[in-house]
Amino acid sequence: MEKTIICTICPMGCRIRVVGEGENILSMDGYTCNRGMEYGKTEFLHPVRILTSTVKTDQKKTPLLPVRSEQPLPKERLFDCMEEIRKVVVHGPVKRHDVVIENVCGTGVNIVATGELKQ
Repeated sequence: MEKTIICTICPMGCRIRVVGEGENILSMDGYTCNRGMEYGKTEFLHPVRILTSTVKTDQKKTPLLPVRSEQPLPKERLFDCMEEIRKVVVHGPVKRHDVVIENVCGTGVNIVATGELKQ
């Protein structure tokens, strides 16, 4: 399989071409630094993303609370995590960085508040 990846580590936006089969990378070119090389490998083998969303609250004045994953989540699990987030209703008070969902979908990653909710 061949995949072209645009590196997001720095503003250069290198186009990294990776050729591989399963867990084996056969060739990789287009990166201009070691960080880009690592990004290309990771993105090809096990892509991850920070998940940002909102959860419902029990307050009419603030019906939604912004949240995000504390760490990157496996890309293939994002929709499962969104389904779990969709079911949550938060009750105040909530401070920024409070854990809203612990260990979302068994990934070991917490979903935390990025806003505040008063009582």
